Amino acid sequence: MNIHSIEDIETLFLRDGHLAYAGEGINQLEHALQCAQLAEQADASPALITAAFLHDIGHLLNPKGDTPTARGIDDQHQFVASHHLKSIFNQEVVAPVHLHVLGKRALCAMEPAYYVALSPDSKRSLALQGGALTDRELEDFLATPHAQEALLVRRWDDLAKTPGRATPTLAHFIAIARSVQKIDPHLSQ
Repeated sequence: MNIHSIEDIETLFLRDGHLAYAGEGINQLEHALQCAQLAEQADASPALITAAFLHDIGHLLNPKGDTPTARGIDDQHQFVASHHLKSIFNQEVVAPVHLHVLGKRALCAMEPAYYVALSPDSKRSLALQGGALTDRELEDFLATPHAQEALLVRRWDDLAKTPGRATPTLAHFIAIARSVQKIDPHLSQ
């Protein structure tokens, strides 16, 4: 499925959000809602809440089955997601989504204890994604616009894996996403 609108995003979550989230005991929609909730609780901007909500939508757009990392597959979900989202949102949303995997790699380089706390699937995906950043890669990443936002999304991502956690609804975060979508220049004429 291609997404070109907020409505397409909502349809995708309604259709496929029930799919398992990498052996974490929750589904894709629960993970998205929990991550967005954590961003909202941290008083993040609507754009960053939306980035947190949509950071893993690439798993739904490029389905590789349950836990592809166990089969040695990196689904490159961050690139798939940012490719689809760039027609709907500005860089304040797209860049943290695009960079959140580099955020994990950066945190592993900056904080040795961070790696130890990763879930088994996150450790497998880290190896497939290139491991911890080198000093030079870390320097380049930290100089990238929206790198700090990507680090925040990554930290919320790690905490958004709690079975049964109560969250706001899909409609709640869809409304926030709608508030930060690009304005279609054809609609304002």
